[in-house]
Amino acid sequence: MNKLEQFCVSVLKNCKNLTSLQQFHAHALKTGLSADPIVAGKLLLHCTVHLSDTLDYARRLLLHTSNPDVFMYNTLIRGFSDSDTPHDSLSTFTLMLNNLDASPDSFSFAFTLKAAANLRCFRSGAQLHCQALTRGLDTHLFVSTTLISMYAECGCLSFARKVFDETPDPNVVTWNAIVTAFFRCDDVKGAEKVFASMPLKNLASYNLMLAGYTKMGELEYARRAFEEMPVKDEVSWSTMIVGFARYGCFDEAFGYFREIQRVGMRPNEVSLTGVLSACAQAGALEFAKILHGFIEKAGLVWITPVNNALTDTYSKCGSVDMARLVFERMPGKKSIVSWTSMIVGLAMQGYGEEAIGLFHEMEESGIKPDGIVFIAILYACSHAGLVEQGCNFFDKMAEVYGIKPAIEHYGCMVDLYGRAGQLLKAYDFITNMPIPPNVVIWRTLLGACSFYGNVKLAEQVQKRLSELDPNNSGDHVLLSNIYAGVGKWKDVAIVRRSMAEMKMTKSPGWSMIEVDKVMYTFIAGAKQDDATKEAYRKLKEIMTRIRVEGGYVPEVMNVLHDIEEEEKEDAVITHSEKLAVAFGMGRLSEGSVVRIMKNLRVCKDCHTVMKLISKVYRLGIVLRDRSRFHSFNDGVCSCKDYW
Repeated sequence: MNKLEQFCVSVLKNCKNLTSLQQFHAHALKTGLSADPIVAGKLLLHCTVHLSDTLDYARRLLLHTSNPDVFMYNTLIRGFSDSDTPHDSLSTFTLMLNNLDASPDSFSFAFTLKAAANLRCFRSGAQLHCQALTRGLDTHLFVSTTLISMYAECGCLSFARKVFDETPDPNVVTWNAIVTAFFRCDDVKGAEKVFASMPLKNLASYNLMLAGYTKMGELEYARRAFEEMPVKDEVSWSTMIVGFARYGCFDEAFGYFREIQRVGMRPNEVSLTGVLSACAQAGALEFAKILHGFIEKAGLVWITPVNNALTDTYSKCGSVDMARLVFERMPGKKSIVSWTSMIVGLAMQGYGEEAIGLFHEMEESGIKPDGIVFIAILYACSHAGLVEQGCNFFDKMAEVYGIKPAIEHYGCMVDLYGRAGQLLKAYDFITNMPIPPNVVIWRTLLGACSFYGNVKLAEQVQKRLSELDPNNSGDHVLLSNIYAGVGKWKDVAIVRRSMAEMKMTKSPGWSMIEVDKVMYTFIAGAKQDDATKEAYRKLKEIMTRIRVEGGYVPEVMNVLHDIEEEEKEDAVITHSEKLAVAFGMGRLSEGSVVRIMKNLRVCKDCHTVMKLISKVYRLGIVLRDRSRFHSFNDGVCSCKDYW
């Protein structure tokens, strides 16, 4: 490389965006340097690997290069293989075969096979395998390792194993690939057997086992493997935190995060976002505040994904003001994820107008909304009853931004009409959808039928659901409750009998509360531990007081009619969210807001009880159920009694 080429390459490193890259390219064209294969190759590499959203420009560069070599084709293939359009990697490989006299090398096959793996396209992968065979590259270590991964992604474990067995001298990376293949195909025992037979293991090998165990929910195996690891790194700890949080083991996730600090290791971006995700799922506001303090103290506020996770966590813990504060103080330019997190936070708590205002701010900032942002804004309109605005946003997606509505957007529209009581309009919307409605769409309408007591439409919807998902207990329970609400007890009995014959069981409801940075979970009817006994004692006192001072009368319409009235009352009084709020009232200091997270929708009786408790005890209660937030103050709920 001569001095001029060296100078051009050093200048190229300072090109941080497409504009500066185009300026450099113009200079190279003017001086004739663009014809130099080294400069042209470096230009293409910088465009595909070091800059974002420049792959189309890279493609044009390749097409306008007079004599592109294998390296240039490989560079573009590599860029497309990691992009949202991996099929372009395959078409570039085909272009190389047609236009280039030289044969593709091991990198050509490895990068293209990665694209086939990302597409999970067995046919393309097998064709590439054949091409590699004819060129004698199938046993090349780089190619065979990628072949193993490709077949695993396509669910063909036997093919992956065969490639591995035919690899002459597999290295530790190849061994790791076959271990991953077994996990990818849900064969835990096979992965363990291969791992045990590995002649050489590195840290990545152990981390793969952790990742495989946690992804499949084998948390005890993961715990044991973690404890037996000779060395642990940031990836090891992050895997445990994220894995345990994913399966609702929040105390364990928090414990691993504390342990990171105890052993003197600095938490990284993944572990921080993982533990914040656990806080968000559990509604652990106090622990989230501690983490926020740690992030500020450690000087990690510059990491955008961590700020996004903080915004999301505060929103899901019911502290929208803190979420807004984090959002407004974010350093640098906010990403589209930042805006989406804040819009979702406002939407969940019923701040529809504010969410719409923020959406317009995002547009003015130059951020182009994507499909996920439109899901968030439609969700906001739905929960705030803004039907007209929701319809306008739905139309705006395609007309202004060229975004084709996905099934999730159609679901939001059904929810929008359903919550507003426009059930027939929702039904017509579903029947006229250009794509087949899924179970979520029909289930959304069934929920609206339940709230508004539309039995006739509910029966039609349930018929559709039984065709798509006949074994879902929740649909049957909801239909049963609709019948019970209008006193059609014979129909209730038929539904319940059908459930019994199909051996369906109702998903148990549970509620979680954070007290003194410890998470407590309550399940109605479960075996009573000390915390549950304490909750029952306090609940008895609370129910007596709200009967006397608040005029509480249990809502037992949906409880089976063939049990005694007193038993009906007990059935609704001991719901998990009532136990959680009672426990919180007994343990939290005076003036504290009681924050509860529930896995199912709150029932009408529990909603009434929360309103009465907030009025009689002058207590703030924030309850997050499966659908939305309910903030109770002085006998009033933020959801305006529709959830």
